[in-house]
Amino acid sequence: MKILQLIPELEAGGAERTTIDVAQAINAAGGQALVASLGGRLEDELQAAGGELLRLDMKTKNPLTIRANAGRLAAIVRERGVDIIHARSRAPAWSGLWAARDTGTLFVTTYHGTYNARSGLKRLYNSAMARGDAVIANSHFIADHVRAEHAAVLAQKRPDLSHLHVIPRGVDLSRLDPALADPLQVEGLRAAWLDGREAPLILLPARLTGWKGQILAIDAVAALAGRLPGPAPVLVCAGDAQGRDGYVDQLREHAARSGVALVLPGHLSDMATAYMAADIVITPSIEPEAFGRTLAEAMAMERPVIAAAHGGPLEILAGTETGWLFAPGNAGELAARLKTVLELDPATKKMRGHLARQRVIAHYSREALQGSTLRVYRELLDYRP
Repeated sequence: MKILQLIPELEAGGAERTTIDVAQAINAAGGQALVASLGGRLEDELQAAGGELLRLDMKTKNPLTIRANAGRLAAIVRERGVDIIHARSRAPAWSGLWAARDTGTLFVTTYHGTYNARSGLKRLYNSAMARGDAVIANSHFIADHVRAEHAAVLAQKRPDLSHLHVIPRGVDLSRLDPALADPLQVEGLRAAWLDGREAPLILLPARLTGWKGQILAIDAVAALAGRLPGPAPVLVCAGDAQGRDGYVDQLREHAARSGVALVLPGHLSDMATAYMAADIVITPSIEPEAFGRTLAEAMAMERPVIAAAHGGPLEILAGTETGWLFAPGNAGELAARLKTVLELDPATKKMRGHLARQRVIAHYSREALQGSTLRVYRELLDYRP
């Protein structure tokens, strides 16, 4: 099978990582994995996975370019004999949908976020992600959201909504394995972040944008002052600013006023070492996460995790003793959870870390994501009208 995935760019992110994982699976199954994208730092990984980059400006939101991209994609479909177009973002989805209709090609979408709509026009724009012959949600939370937002659009394809599938994001357990971590690299990174301080390390891995909760995390760490027997933790907010220089300045100023030691290392390519260097990994997002990739990755590395109790993290941690939840937006409750974890005895931390990794292995492996996605492709091709 020949699958053409559409993604705005290949920078860091869950959708981008999933694109590469699926390209690898297509290639391993004897198919051809094409990716139309503006490209980015993950291009080499796509090539190593057996995928082929077709450089197109899939990031644009210019309506004229989006429409023109539909013609370009249709030409690729005809030239390369593409069987399925798989869109992973809204603007590329419109281009892909029109190209699929023009060529009679099967169309798949993966709904990677909530894409909240505050107007009918925005809901129409978002609805491209619900117009696939198969629609994939990366969590049950997102599946419920898609049904609530686009019930009529979904029903036009299949009234029973049987074409809506839940396929969680997958964790690469061969890369994210605590047994494979290099202790010297871990200690080196930890020493660089602590910069001579003797303190716990709290890691918040996410792009630097307000809804990811960096300000809330600073407030929570500040609230720990005087409540721990040792020094207050150092907070590491690791991720791209993506041009939000004003927000970076705001974080630095807020941390300085709050008396919090803040480290902003930017994008990290070696996340396995980063997770192992941390004493706690947090996901304090103000708005619900569609899935919670960094939460699952940290669990795979057997790190203590704390997450806001909404969205995908509720599913990842539901009914388990693998992590801790707190009320979204509540810095005081996050501080209380941080204190609880920092005061845990080593045996309990080790036990909960082991349970966390086992849960990821059972439910959120990359292989599960790949196998489920290939099944969706094959079912469409096998039962195509």
